[in-house]
Amino acid sequence: MADIAAPHKRVPAMGRYRWAVASRALAATAGGYALASATAAGLGLALARSGSHSVDAVLWATMLGFVVHAMAALWAFGCANARRAWIGIVAPTALLEALAYALRGVTA
Repeated sequence: MADIAAPHKRVPAMGRYRWAVASRALAATAGGYALASATAAGLGLALARSGSHSVDAVLWATMLGFVVHAMAALWAFGCANARRAWIGIVAPTALLEALAYALRGVTA
């Protein structure tokens, strides 16, 4: 009788595991996209304000955004837990968006 009840006890643990994987996948895709776009916006504006031609600044920032998106996906699945993955993606995204917001109002 004990063997029959044992699989039912594992269902909540399996459900937590699946939610953790789904959370990491969401962090990798949506969070990575947000981080990549924040990188492109913040770095593009920073490079344009530092004297680079605007076309070159946007090109470099966009190319770096693709690399950042790939690194965010690796980060999301390489962390010890999903909370650390989210913090590691949301914190730089917020900082880069704040940089972009601050640089939008600056005139060249």
